[in-house]
Amino acid sequence: MRLTASRLRGVPPAVALLLSLCLGFPPRALPCPPRCLCASDIICCSASNLSAPPSYIPGYTARLDLSHNSLATLPAGWTNGTLERLATLILCRNLIEGIEANAFAGTPRLLHLDLSSNKLSALDTSMFAGLKDLRELLLFGNQIVHIPPDSFSGLPSMVKLYLSGNHLTSLPVGLMDLNWTFLDLSSNRLSGVHVHALLSRSRRGEIYLQGNPLVCDCALLALLEYWTWTRYRPMMDFRDEYPCGASTLNCSLDGDSVEGGSYQVDPGKWLWLSCPGFAPLPMKDAVVFWVTPTTVVNSSTQDPHARLAILPNGSLEIRGALIEDSGSYACVAARGRDYDPDVVLGSTSGVVSGGSVYRSGTEHFNTAFTTLASCVVSIVLVLLYLYLTPCRCTGNRGGASRGCGGRAMMLCSDPREVESGQRRSNGKRVAFLEPQAEDADTGGAKSPVTSHVATEGILKNGSRTVGQTLTDTTLVA
Repeated sequence: MRLTASRLRGVPPAVALLLSLCLGFPPRALPCPPRCLCASDIICCSASNLSAPPSYIPGYTARLDLSHNSLATLPAGWTNGTLERLATLILCRNLIEGIEANAFAGTPRLLHLDLSSNKLSALDTSMFAGLKDLRELLLFGNQIVHIPPDSFSGLPSMVKLYLSGNHLTSLPVGLMDLNWTFLDLSSNRLSGVHVHALLSRSRRGEIYLQGNPLVCDCALLALLEYWTWTRYRPMMDFRDEYPCGASTLNCSLDGDSVEGGSYQVDPGKWLWLSCPGFAPLPMKDAVVFWVTPTTVVNSSTQDPHARLAILPNGSLEIRGALIEDSGSYACVAARGRDYDPDVVLGSTSGVVSGGSVYRSGTEHFNTAFTTLASCVVSIVLVLLYLYLTPCRCTGNRGGASRGCGGRAMMLCSDPREVESGQRRSNGKRVAFLEPQAEDADTGGAKSPVTSHVATEGILKNGSRTVGQTLTDTTLVA
């Protein structure tokens, strides 16, 4: 029986390699793992009834799909080497209950990790060690109850985190300090949230909280009203899944409504911004937040010695205004009305408005004025090109060819019309040819130079007449 390379299929890789070397077959790249489908750098082992990862994975793999299997754990060293090219790892729809420490040491370039719909109940700091480039982590559909504070500290590049459909009862400590721009905490068991932290982070990213049994209080009602006013996308997309829709809380600030406005104050001065709708004697349960260009101030947990403070009447007191305090301020309270005054700080060197510096003096131009001036200049240049284009000089009367001279210019609407002798405009055009000696005799006598007047008129019957009249013959000595 002759053993060929085709007969080595199905043999364990180590045995196949040994037989290939012994029988003289040239070594080649490892074949596709058993029960998997391979296409270039994509390895798909989905729904293959695997209880453990494949015993070997080609080093060129960029995407590995192990979903819909029966994996119960992810051991350390499961990759049998380092997969430098692996960017996407899909482990969803398995039975994974635990991940050993340094399990991802062999995938240092991983960008997308899907662990959704498994049986994870706890996370720890060593679980995701080595994934410094990871940008998206999917953990939804597990049984996670608690997340230690430093569980995601080793993921500096993560921007999207999905934690929906778990058993979380409180926001993980330190989660709001990460650099994510997308956080999904929907459909958990959260009953209370830190409104102050949510106000701060919602300005830099999207937070999804729908489907949680949140207790509706005045602070949460103020947050939801603020998100509705700012058209916050997570709120607008799932508005019906948030509480407080038919709240009977007595959080209303029954004062008169005041429209927002603009304020200007010199740096170092004090400024007071009133919160509209706040009654002279505010409700004792009312909670007021002020969203400033740099931070969020909470009336219930504020430092009395801070530079920004909320007074008992809901007003914001800015003690010693700074240039960086310029911008928009929003008073967030459960009142059914919204407020967004703009604060402008003035200084001797210029005016700061909305976070942008406009210096005083004539050497700097306003951006809008500069743009308008540029447009006007462009239009003028286009008109000059269209209507004042220099015409090329034609031959002289009688068929003799003569030049026009260096300083002669005729004004016309289109050079092509001049060459064809046709005029299409109503009215009269005059071209003056300046005298210039061009055909001088050897004896020094100068030839006469003639200036022509080209006229064009319109008769009463609507027809046109074009003529050329000889005038002012001059002899130049």
